[in-house]
Amino acid sequence: MTSKMEKEAVRRRIALIAHDNKKSDLRDWAKFNRALLARHHLCATGTTGLLLSDELGLPVTCVQTGPLGGDQQIGAKITDGEIDLLIFFWDPLEPQPHDPDVKALLRIAMVWNIPVACNRASADFLISSPLMGHGYRRLEPDYGERASRPHSASSAGQPHTASSAGQPA
Repeated sequence: MTSKMEKEAVRRRIALIAHDNKKSDLRDWAKFNRALLARHHLCATGTTGLLLSDELGLPVTCVQTGPLGGDQQIGAKITDGEIDLLIFFWDPLEPQPHDPDVKALLRIAMVWNIPVACNRASADFLISSPLMGHGYRRLEPDYGERASRPHSASSAGQPHTASSAGQPA
């Protein structure tokens, strides 16, 4: 007997980003996976989003380009629970003017337990996973205690010890 969870297709919210030297790789990957991508909601940074929308004929919600804050906008969407998967073809051989934003985006995806594909091989594994379409729900970290912990200027940058975290030493 097939469970209800297995029968219901899930529409994931996928963020797509590519650095300039990787845009053609992402375009080719997206063309190959167009039918799979069409089942999901797509969001992308500016130039990448326009390229994919034109190439695929699919709706893509666009934010700013990466250097103008688009990576940060995608990071905010991850934090707000609006992104389920990040496909980010970044260029490891070229420095980017917005490298701190790139690092922050990858960090926030890790913080919120978002699957990340950084190249065609990992993107192939993620998009073709049976978990993409049915019933998988990622574990959402609970940062309640950490978020409510008081921070003072004097303890900024200092490691939290048992006594500084409110526990007896």
